[in-house]
Parts: sequence; structure tokens; C-alpha cells
Amino acid sequence: MAEFVLVAGAWLGSWAWDEVVPELRAAGHGAHALTLSGLAEKRGVPAGQRTHVADIVGEVERLDLRDVVLVGHSYSGIPVGQAAQRIGDRLARVVFVDSNVPADGESFASAWWQGAAAFEAALAGNGGFWAPLTAAECAGQGLTDEQIARFVGGSTPHPGASLTEPAEVTRPLGELPATYVKCLLDGPEPTDDVAELLKSERWRLVELDTGHWPMFSRPRELARILTEAAA
Repeated sequence: MAEFVLVAGAWLGSWAWDEVVPELRAAGHGAHALTLSGLAEKRGVPAGQRTHVADIVGEVERLDLRDVVLVGHSYSGIPVGQAAQRIGDRLARVVFVDSNVPADGESFASAWWQGAAAFEAALAGNGGFWAPLTAAECAGQGLTDEQIARFVGGSTPHPGASLTEPAEVTRPLGELPATYVKCLLDGPEPTDDVAELLKSERWRLVELDTGHWPMFSRPRELARILTEAAA
């Protein structure tokens, strides 16, 4: 039995995993969805990226979990990747779900397609937060109208400090036992940094024919992939 700790990406809380958690538990695993500081029911709590790493490590230690599979989606791959290096022999595997991966001294903003300065300016123009997506911006990701409404309705502004604070990676990520789930509607190929990590014999690539939020669009299929990764 594995103990899954599930961390959703920007704007989302533990609620985003509501359709995945029962599937994992039905397969005999523990499943613990985590809301990061500053989001969802923790909105208003000051949070940087290091806070989010501490949130994840703290949850594992608080619950005294062993055989842990850390699951990081989107932005949360950055704190999850660092947390994986900090929980020692409690870790069984990391699963990155269409996510960013941490690079020492770099932030989420560092890799922004328009450049870090443009991203930071957008945050400053929104009171230091990353504004949630609109329904129109969710198009083309394999989501039904109902799923889009749920996503948009539950999203909260994302604390900007967590997106601009640099990661602290203590040893090569390629040493982690990891699975990378590439959601094909969000781009057919992994980013260059992920492609490099996938050269490690400890990393495995799984492709999923859906968009960037498979916990909404394909929860059962995602749960199956997670269960297979744990095995």
C-alpha cells in the first residue's frame, strides 16, 4: 500500500482531487490531498514557494507517512520536487503531472514564455497575485462545460511570491524515482528540462491523451496511472 500526497497546481486546493482520491482508496492506498498555504480554504495565509515546500514536508511528517508517493501537478511540481528530496526514506516515488520541475536558483516565473519580467509585472498589476483563468482560457483542454465551471468556480488567486521565489535543489533530480505524466492536449512533447531528466534510468514517461487538468477531465485514468506508478 502506498500513501499518496496529492498537490494541485496554481489556483487550486485539495478539492481538485475529489474524483481521484476515492479511486486510489478503492485500490487499497492511502490518499491525502493537500491545500497549499494561500489557496482555497487557506486563502489569506502569506505564502512563498519555500512555504509550499514546508507545507508538503510537514504533511508527510504530521501524518507519519511511509511509502509516500508525492504527486505534483503543474506549478506544484516545483515544491513537490524539492519536498521529495527532504523526506528521506519515507519517499517511494514522485509523480509529476504535466508539471514544472524545480531547478536550483530558478522560479516558476523564470520559465514563463513571455519572460520573467512580464510575468512579474502581471502579478504586480493584480495585487501580487496570479489571477485565475477564465472559462474561455480553459478551452481546448478536454474539459466539459461542467468541468470548466467547477474549475473556474473553485479557483482562488495564487500568491505571487510562490511563483517568483527561487527553488533550492540540493542534488540532481534525476536521482529521484519519478514518473512524468505528459498531457498531450497541452503539448505533445515534454519541455527541454523534463526531456533531459527523462534520460535518467530512474525516470519514466507516461502519456495521457487529455488536457492540463486530468484530475477533472480523466480522474479514473489518472488514478490508474498513479496506482501503476506506485507499483
